[in-house]
Amino acid sequence: MILTTIKRIIRSGFLGFWRNGFVTFAAILVMTITLFILGGFMFLDAMLDGTVSQIKEKVDVNVYLVPEANESDALAIKSEIERLPQVKEVTYRSKEDALDDFKKKHKDDKLIISSLDELEANPLGATLNVIAANPDDYATIAKYVDEKLSSDKRELVSKTNYFDNQDAIGRLSEIINTINWMSIVVLALFTVISVLIVFNTIRLAIYNSREEISVMKLVGASNAYIRGPFVIEGVMYGVVAALFALVMFYPLALWLGPATKTFFGTTDMFEYYVDNFAQLFVILFATGVGLGAISSFMAVKRYLKI
Repeated sequence: MILTTIKRIIRSGFLGFWRNGFVTFAAILVMTITLFILGGFMFLDAMLDGTVSQIKEKVDVNVYLVPEANESDALAIKSEIERLPQVKEVTYRSKEDALDDFKKKHKDDKLIISSLDELEANPLGATLNVIAANPDDYATIAKYVDEKLSSDKRELVSKTNYFDNQDAIGRLSEIINTINWMSIVVLALFTVISVLIVFNTIRLAIYNSREEISVMKLVGASNAYIRGPFVIEGVMYGVVAALFALVMFYPLALWLGPATKTFFGTTDMFEYYVDNFAQLFVILFATGVGLGAISSFMAVKRYLKI
């Protein structure tokens, strides 16, 4: 008996879904846009997080020594830095290598090259490139070099470049946080619009079915039997909208995949779509069903007086 009642409720919900025509289309359209925006923000968040992670992995600490520091001084500083537990590797580049790199970089600038030739000594110092075991440890390493290195060795350090890089990463993180907040606001706006559209669609469906509802009440139909089809109808809006959003993402991800990989420097959009399809499917369908069910339940509660 219960199973038969459930089947009838579901069948009535499907009939109502197809019967309402234009308003059904409008509800599905708005919910599809909402779910598409949600999925788009998932893609964007993954791309941006990958970019920040990649940048952090490439960040290092370059310790620039004064020109007067000789090789033995540089190796002594290198040895002290290597003893830090946060350090993975320290690479030494001599002042001669630094000068060669500088000349190659400015080989087309005759003024700079001629000025270097006029100098009697190499104006550049050696460099120590420090790689941390964990990207979060760079601040600790840079602080040690600037403040805790042995005093006689600290005098031979010209500067470190980590905090310059850290400022750039900080600005990038701020931009990403701003984008995330804007995404939340836009998503919340479309969510409210979707709820209102479905709410009013179910209200119209209740109004159009008022005679049928009266007849069902007269023959003793239960409250659940009368209300159930409208909730099913709302759930159907979410299911169809989620399906449309998933299908729309396929050609878009395929088209934008190479461009996103080039721009963000991480996994392209299509690869992310394929690798995370199950997660995307669950989130979009759960969100669609949830929005449809909640909106229709609110409308039934408000307008279906039985």
